[in-house]
Amino acid sequence: MSNSNQNQPKQWNSRFGYIMVAAGAAIGLGNIWKFPYLAYRGGGGIFLLVYIFIIAVMAHPMVEMETAIGRHGKSDTVTVYEKIDKKWGFVGWMANLCTLMINMFYVVVGGWVLKYAVQFIISGDFGSSAAVYYDSYIAQPIEPIVWTFLLMAFCSFLLLFGITEIVEKVTKVIMPALFVLLIICGVYACFSTEGAIEGLKYYLLPEPKNFSIKVFADAATQVLFSVGIGWGIFTTLGASVPDTNNLKSDAILVSVCDTCAAILAGFVVIPSAYGAGVDMQAGPRLLFEVMAGIFAKLPGGRLIGSLFFIGVTFAVISSLFTFFEISMKTFEVKLKMGRKKAVAVVSLIIFLGSVLVSLNFGVLSDLVLPWPHMSGIQWYGLFDWFDCFTAYVLLPAGCLCTCMFVAKVWKFDGYEKELTANGRDGKLKSIDKFLVKYVVPGFMIIILLNVFGIIQ
Repeated sequence: MSNSNQNQPKQWNSRFGYIMVAAGAAIGLGNIWKFPYLAYRGGGGIFLLVYIFIIAVMAHPMVEMETAIGRHGKSDTVTVYEKIDKKWGFVGWMANLCTLMINMFYVVVGGWVLKYAVQFIISGDFGSSAAVYYDSYIAQPIEPIVWTFLLMAFCSFLLLFGITEIVEKVTKVIMPALFVLLIICGVYACFSTEGAIEGLKYYLLPEPKNFSIKVFADAATQVLFSVGIGWGIFTTLGASVPDTNNLKSDAILVSVCDTCAAILAGFVVIPSAYGAGVDMQAGPRLLFEVMAGIFAKLPGGRLIGSLFFIGVTFAVISSLFTFFEISMKTFEVKLKMGRKKAVAVVSLIIFLGSVLVSLNFGVLSDLVLPWPHMSGIQWYGLFDWFDCFTAYVLLPAGCLCTCMFVAKVWKFDGYEKELTANGRDGKLKSIDKFLVKYVVPGFMIIILLNVFGIIQ
């Protein structure tokens, strides 16, 4: 179904299709790649408890706000703000910058995932050491870029036809498949190694003494990255949501789907690594170095490893569809490029950036950028710098601006009218306004102060 006005985006063919695309955008490497190692580093159960709390009081209202802004404006992520107030288009441009930078390292890691999925399917052989294999592979100048290109080419080609067409149909299949694969891998992980149950207890049972400001800030930042708030995902997708949809219930479903995916990923990774006695502090390497090593050695590990990395590949693809669409839609509409040119230009920008990020693990490893910190200037490679700047600065800044925009510019009356379809779907409660005005901005300030070392 599409609007008669060609200047407006096509609408979703079904509510289920929209929920799957929105959940697919939220469910990606943030859930499966970053969440498990952050959960372990953050004290297991206490991190999980804090994460769920933040989802409820921060992610849910942000998804509602961004989707309502998108549906009201029915355009790209810059124009939807400008339709309410011309001066606030900068929020959409900030989201575009943020997403472009995230894509530049996200597609690199996505290429690694695709490579590992194929490797498991072909042979499951990672040599005598999964760590050596990983270090050797990411340092190569050509092969990682080839896998990145293949991943990008597939997603960009499908997006030529718009996100509400082929992409919607594909995502309606791969998202349910992802959950099935994670459940299978999770059950296998919990019963395949000695000590896995102890890892499960550590993951699920909160220990208050493990709580700290750092744990809270990491959990809040992970919610931003995992759910995808602050970077234009839901303003872009919301532009195609029909007026008949209940935005409040849609936001709940998207938040629940995202949280379930993250928790399921933890069920796979933490018990497996804990039971195998490997270093859970491996950070971003955990998914490739640790999990590949574990699956390669366990009975039936090649099959379960193949299913796991296929599932992660599905998560990457479902996310990239929307990540790319944010800037493609802006370039198409705001810069008047047309669909094909917008897809080509955005894809080229992301690919060139991804080449630099990939080479930074090998031949350009000496290329570092400064990061201001209370303890002194710190130096990061492109991957870490882009990750830090987007996740810990641009995302919270985007959420802060959206809260100010809704409360001070659009006003709660205008917001409530769009969110509830003129009262059809309830009303905006006092607690909702309190979250928008005080709680969400407070969380964002904690993140910003933490990343520069002002509070620890």
